[in-house]
Amino acid sequence: MRQDDNRPAAAVPTGRVGRLFQFGGIAAGVAGSVALGGMRALAQGQRPDPAQLLLTPANMQRLTNRLSHLRGAALKLGQMLSMDSGLVLPDELTAILARMRDDARHMPPKQLQSVLDAEWGAGWRGRFARFDVRPFAAASIGQVHRAIARDGRDLAIKVQYPGVRASIDSDVDNMATLLRLPGVLPRGMDLAPLLTEAKRQLHAEADYTAEAAHLRHFGALLAGSACFVLPALHEDLSTSQVLAMDYLDSAPLDSLVSAPQDRRDRVAAALIELVLQELFVFGRMQTDPNLANYRVDPVSGRIVLLDFGAVQPIAPTLAADFRALARVALDGGAEQTRAAMLRIGYFGLETAPHHQALIQSMFEMAMTPIRQHSAFDFGQSDLLERLRAMGMAIGSDRELAHVPPAATLFLHRKIGGMYLMAAKLRARVALRPMVERHCTVKDGGKADANPVAHPPPAQAQPIRASDGA
Repeated sequence: MRQDDNRPAAAVPTGRVGRLFQFGGIAAGVAGSVALGGMRALAQGQRPDPAQLLLTPANMQRLTNRLSHLRGAALKLGQMLSMDSGLVLPDELTAILARMRDDARHMPPKQLQSVLDAEWGAGWRGRFARFDVRPFAAASIGQVHRAIARDGRDLAIKVQYPGVRASIDSDVDNMATLLRLPGVLPRGMDLAPLLTEAKRQLHAEADYTAEAAHLRHFGALLAGSACFVLPALHEDLSTSQVLAMDYLDSAPLDSLVSAPQDRRDRVAAALIELVLQELFVFGRMQTDPNLANYRVDPVSGRIVLLDFGAVQPIAPTLAADFRALARVALDGGAEQTRAAMLRIGYFGLETAPHHQALIQSMFEMAMTPIRQHSAFDFGQSDLLERLRAMGMAIGSDRELAHVPPAATLFLHRKIGGMYLMAAKLRARVALRPMVERHCTVKDGGKADANPVAHPPPAQAQPIRASDGA
């Protein structure tokens, strides 16, 4: 969720007809641009390339601007797909969609008023000593306002954009129509399972009652943590479209880029350990890796965890499969690794052998930080660039139509986000001991469910404000 939003407001289209008209405008504009480009190519004696005509900077900018205006599921799905590392969409499209993570605009005061009137009743302003009409953060599904209740509570009020929940299915279907334009996807690629899962996740994320339950659950799991702090929920002001929480004064995570090395190392290790806890212990994971969801308490130095809308359950079988994959990937051979990857669904039996080899080689490269016994220096490594280059090469192979299971893709979004976080902090983290500690647990057995009682390795010990900023 984007913080400190200073851009002008823009009303959110709420009706299905209005949103369909917006999508129609996108499609018409893109189609017109493709047709014009095709005629130009023919006039110059060239054979038109549908992919090149479609993925022009002008078309990509048009798509970004219009989806940012629509917000809701359209924008959220674009953000999801922008993090697939080139394995599903062309690199040109993933690059432009990635910009949408920071492009959400807030709704105007009149529209905000109508939403809160419907949720709290017409006299809701009397419940507050102060309510900032201009939000301090805005994202794809909602925006956040600061307020002071009459009883003195300092609150962050998250308000959902109107019409978002009702338009999820139609927005995803309309986005699918855009994705099926020639040249966007490899021939034969079936995105239906991913789109079905995206609808399910988006419906869950748009239910603020469910998010409130996730916030309470993670708050209980991390109660007393020396590393993390979560805002408390205020149920008297929360509804299915409004979420009221403590306002926590905090700084962006990237404010630590100039902090002492040991502090940056501890922050990165704590967040990576939290992902491992989510996957192997908690049985549920917050799958939105946006770095704006992680901030720093300037007084205690603890990491502030925000936004629990995109929480996904981790099936015990999936956790067991990833534990098995981690075991063989640490020290196992190529055949054992391939079998574990096949079981998870990185590729299928029908995937061509040379495509399987490409995907496995990318996985082997990604395992480099985990296999070494010493601390991995995220700041000095070019691993991310090499992975991107390999992902672009694989994604450009228009014959590779396999899509991994949606649960695996969403999990990888989180893992990729943590890599970006550690690289941004230029952290040095010994990953192997952390992974080994979770892999020694037998499938079906129990691990320590409290990351506070038994903290991760030394670099993830409690974060103190005295460490500097």
